[in-house]
Amino acid sequence: MNKIKRALISVYDKNSLSSLIQTLELYQVEIISTGGTKRALEELGTKVTSVESLTQYPSILGGRVKTLHPKIFGGILNRFTHKKDAIDMQNYDILNIDLVIVDLYPFKKTVKENASENEIIEKIDIGGVSLIRAAAKNYQDVLVVPSKEYFQTANKLINLNKGCSNLNDRLLFAQKAFNVTANYDHYISSYFDKKNNSDELPATFKQNILKGKNLRYGENPHQEGVFYGNLDGVFNQLSGKELSYNN
Repeated sequence: MNKIKRALISVYDKNSLSSLIQTLELYQVEIISTGGTKRALEELGTKVTSVESLTQYPSILGGRVKTLHPKIFGGILNRFTHKKDAIDMQNYDILNIDLVIVDLYPFKKTVKENASENEIIEKIDIGGVSLIRAAAKNYQDVLVVPSKEYFQTANKLINLNKGCSNLNDRLLFAQKAFNVTANYDHYISSYFDKKNNSDELPATFKQNILKGKNLRYGENPHQEGVFYGNLDGVFNQLSGKELSYNN
């Protein structure tokens, strides 16, 4: 079990945070944030340490660069059991970050809304994806919550563990994190494929489906089977048992 002492929060959708923030405050977790997320948390009455106060560097390029700094990523990627990492942390005055909470810019939604090219490009999240990947890579020590979809689950786990995280939970969330970033990159890649091949079939075929429906059994009764995709969007089951692979 790792005690959560310090959390970095950088989210696009701030509306789903309140319960999770209350839990972090209950267990006296220091909260680090920047920009709009920091303002939203302070409006909730939360005490927030600014990223800028840690990095001694302002948000630049219209907010494109905020968290991309060694004092942030060092705090996330530090391995607690590595003596050389501990020396670097001390030499460069870097604080451990035990929890990273992110909700990425809504790239897919922005494309669907037929936004301008500039608006779409600005919704390609750089810092958020980097934070997720760093925290997931260091799941041995850090808990990552990669999307608002997982805020409620994370809140329950942190409460259950009384302000700590265990290795199994950190591994589970790391798996979810890499699914989130893979899916996010899939949307961006598909956008550029279409942009560069508007009159042709795309040069590559990509699919990344996060959810599947467990089937009654696979091709044979002793095998498992899963349907990936939105089966209910294609068929309406009128009667009978749950579907199997052959059905």
